[in-house]
Amino acid sequence: MTYCVAVRVTDGLVLLSDTRTNAGIDNISRFAKMFTWEVSGERAIGMLCSGNLSITQGVITRLNKAIEKSADDPEIETVLNAESIYRIAELVGEAMQAQQDRYRESIQAGGAGADAMILVAGQRAGGRHRLFMVYSAGNFVEATDDTPYFQIGEHKYGKPILDRVLRIDMPLEQVVKAVCVSMDSTLHSNLSVGMPLDLAVMRADSFAFQTRERIEADDPRFIAISREWGERLRAAFRTLPGMTAAP
Repeated sequence: MTYCVAVRVTDGLVLLSDTRTNAGIDNISRFAKMFTWEVSGERAIGMLCSGNLSITQGVITRLNKAIEKSADDPEIETVLNAESIYRIAELVGEAMQAQQDRYRESIQAGGAGADAMILVAGQRAGGRHRLFMVYSAGNFVEATDDTPYFQIGEHKYGKPILDRVLRIDMPLEQVVKAVCVSMDSTLHSNLSVGMPLDLAVMRADSFAFQTRERIEADDPRFIAISREWGERLRAAFRTLPGMTAAP
């Protein structure tokens, strides 16, 4: 399993993912699930992946191969020249569909699941920053002001904090804290999600990721957030009004 979360607020985009893959208790590995592309001053795109690793790696490989081929043939459409972030989501959906058509039957015949999901976030010059969730079938939905975030993977433990605190007008610095608390809650409750983490932050209309970093298990900032969140939750719990016992 995995846990990835992406948020679109007025100020920009925040993406966070873990790096653990789990194919059984004796087969745990580390793989990046975040991928980014930039064209200076023109566009920045980030993607987060969950589900069958061979499917998602195949999708990313298809996207990167198209970019390589476009160096010789500029007519080839890629994530670096597509006319909009919506069109980029379509390209991801098309690549997902191609991978599923080619491998789904054989993967399932071997007893494994072929489902996969990819979050697509970014902005290009002349358009607004957008966030999409692409499903296994290649179809997708877009985040809205009412629901400004998407989660994929083992999402249930990190959802309550996001539902309570995220707002479309929240500053990016606060969004980063929110997704870190969401991830921390998931790390505490599910062993299939693990450090290190990948974080990317893009301010609206900058067309670049101001933050693109890996957060290791000994990162003092993340440790401080985890510790403070736990202590304050316990303190808040102690001050809650009691329930009158039933007669």
